[in-house]
Amino acid sequence: MEFPENLLYTVEHEWVDWTPGTQEPLTCGITEYAADALGDIVFVQLPEVGAKVVSNEACGELESTKSVSDLFSPVTGEVIEVNSAVVDDPAIINNEPYGAGWLFKVRVESAENLLTAAKYAELTKD
Repeated sequence: MEFPENLLYTVEHEWVDWTPGTQEPLTCGITEYAADALGDIVFVQLPEVGAKVVSNEACGELESTKSVSDLFSPVTGEVIEVNSAVVDDPAIINNEPYGAGWLFKVRVESAENLLTAAKYAELTKD
């Protein structure tokens, strides 16, 4: 399973592209591990542009053929863009969770408890 080194992760299986020198806004999504666990994603509810999201709090939903899961924000801040392509075609998330399957972009105020790729990989060992 892939966990890109340039991303930071949460225990709720989201990622954020926040590395030293990264310019705002920060892109957020779910990990390959989460996408695989959910199965085929068929519906996505994302936070609205302008909404305030809070680190480690629910801000949307992902529905798959298996279940409905909350989407948690990896950081606190204001949503400035959402990926309408994944709303129209949720399968993009399963196919490219770190690329075209990104979910939303945030102007960040703060972040807590983010994990490196190595720590996240350790968390997801079976």
